[in-house]
Amino acid sequence: MFDYETLRLMWWLLLGVLLAGFAVTDGYDLGVGAILRLIARDDVERRMAIEAIEPHWEGHQVWFVLGGGAVFAAWPLLYGAAFSGFYFAMLLVLLALILRPVGFAFRNKLTSLQWRGAWDWALTIAGAVPSLVFGVAFGNLFLGVPFHYTDSLRSVYDGSFIGLFHPFALLCGVLSLSMLVAHGGTFAAMKIEDPVGARAQRIARIAAIVALVAFIGCGLWLTSLPGHVLASVVDGNGPSNPLHKQVSVVAGGWMTGAGRLPWAWPAAVIAGLGLVGVVVLRARRLAFVASAIAVAAIVFTGGFALFPFLLPSATDPSQGLTVWDASSSKSTLGTMLFATVVLLPLVLAYSTWAFRVMRGQVTRAHVEESEEGY
Repeated sequence: MFDYETLRLMWWLLLGVLLAGFAVTDGYDLGVGAILRLIARDDVERRMAIEAIEPHWEGHQVWFVLGGGAVFAAWPLLYGAAFSGFYFAMLLVLLALILRPVGFAFRNKLTSLQWRGAWDWALTIAGAVPSLVFGVAFGNLFLGVPFHYTDSLRSVYDGSFIGLFHPFALLCGVLSLSMLVAHGGTFAAMKIEDPVGARAQRIARIAAIVALVAFIGCGLWLTSLPGHVLASVVDGNGPSNPLHKQVSVVAGGWMTGAGRLPWAWPAAVIAGLGLVGVVVLRARRLAFVASAIAVAAIVFTGGFALFPFLLPSATDPSQGLTVWDASSSKSTLGTMLFATVVLLPLVLAYSTWAFRVMRGQVTRAHVEESEEGY
C-alpha cells in the first residue's frame, strides 16, 4: 500500500486529470455554445451546431461530477473553504449549466423564430458564462483567496464577490473563454459541414491567437506577482492541519519559489505549441487534437505553478491549503484510489465509444430531413 505522502501526491495529480478531462470534453461543448450565433446564420444551421454537441454533453458532465466528488472526499478542507469563498461564482456557473439542458429540451418545442432565438441566446450564455467564470476563479488562486481558519478549523471568508474581479483574474477569464471558444470552434469545424464548419474554423483561429496572447500575458504577470512559498519543513506523512506551517510571500514566487515543480515550463511550451497548431493546421481533425492538447496543457501549467498549494490564503498566507495539509485520511485516500482505478477506465471507455458511435459530420440535409421530428 502507498504511504500517506504518495497518496496525497497521487490524488493531487488525479484532481488535475479530472479537471483537464472536464476542460477537454465539456470544454468544446461550452465553446460551441458560446459561438452558436456566430457560426450559424439561420435556424437550420443553429440546429446543426446544437446537434453536434447535444449527444455528448451529458456524458461529459461526468468529469465535472467526478471532480466535485474528488474535492469533497479527498480534499474536504479545500471543498469547505472554496465552496464558501466562491459561493456566488459557483452559483452563477451552476445556473448557467442548468440553463443548457433546459435550452436543449425546450428550443425546438415551438417553431416560432422568436422562441428559438431566445433559447439560442440562452445556450450562448450557458456556454460563455462558465467558460469565463472558471478562468476568473482559477486566476484568483494565484492572487490568494481571502479566508482564514479559527482555532477550531472553521473557515472564515473575508472577501466579496466583487473582489474576485481583479485585473489578473479577468485576464485569466479571457484566457479561459478564448481557449474554450477555440476548442469548440475546432470541434465544430471538424464535426459540421461547410459553411458552418468554415466559419467555426475562422473563429477558432482568432480565438487561439487571443488565448495565446492572454496565456503569455498571464505568464509574464506571474513573474512579478507575489507568490506563496513554503517557509517551513512540512511532513508529507503528517496530519492534515493547515495551522502548522509557515508561508512567505515573495515577488515572482509562483514561478521561482522553492519547492516549485519544474514541469510548469514544459507544460506551458506544449500549450503554446498547441494553440499555434490551431492557427496553422489546415487539417481540421489535427487542429482539434492540437486544441485538446493545448487545453489540457494550460490546466496542468496552472496546477504545476501552484504546487504544493491548492487554495492559497490572502488573509493569512500561512493558513493556505496545500497538498500536505488539506487531505482526507490515509485510509480514505486509499479506498478512493481503488474505486477510481476501477471507474475511471469505464468513463474513458464510454467517452471513446460514444465519440466513435457519433462520428461523422452533421449535414444540413440530415437536419432538414429530421424537421418532422420537431
